[in-house]
Amino acid sequence: MPHRRASLTTALLAAGAVLAAGGCSGSAGSGDSGAKSATHHGPSVIAPGKPGEANRTMSAEDAAEQREDDNSPNTADRSYAHMMIVHHTQALKMTELAPKRAESTQVKRIAERISAAQGPEISSMKGWLATYGKGGVAHDHGTMPGMATEAQLTELRAAKGKAFDQLFLKLMIAHHQGAITMATDVKAQGNNVQIEEMADDVIAQQTSEIVRMRDML
Repeated sequence: MPHRRASLTTALLAAGAVLAAGGCSGSAGSGDSGAKSATHHGPSVIAPGKPGEANRTMSAEDAAEQREDDNSPNTADRSYAHMMIVHHTQALKMTELAPKRAESTQVKRIAERISAAQGPEISSMKGWLATYGKGGVAHDHGTMPGMATEAQLTELRAAKGKAFDQLFLKLMIAHHQGAITMATDVKAQGNNVQIEEMADDVIAQQTSEIVRMRDML
């Protein structure tokens, strides 16, 4: 009987040792897994591979660094700069009419605000094109969204007082909406950070101005 108890005790001790070893092993494995998870913590980005190569999974930080390294302008960037200069220039022609033809003080102020913002933006885009604009392509500016027609501009030049105010606001809201469309497109299709920042400024500034002008109608 004592011999059987000793054997049973030995067996239980051995089993406990195996379980303890297994528990330690499992904890170590879990720890390794946790370390690996910590290493790869954060969102991943699928980066398209070069022709013939598979896509790559990158961390958001690596993707951002690669974007900064690859800042070369593409056709969409150059097209945006060329077109937006023309687009802004027409807006300035419209705002030049406001001081003498508008009746509303609010309309005069929004015209002044638009002029103050878009004049420097034209200069910035011209400066950018002086560096990166080689190889730019010609565009049919009449197809740009939001552009007023010659007939509409003639009507605006002839209008005065409340009639001018209403027509100016109507045309400028459409003009701003067109600029926002162009800025949104280049953010999706372009590659240059400077152009993207300019587009962000256009979207923010002109979205705010649209809200103001709609309140004046």
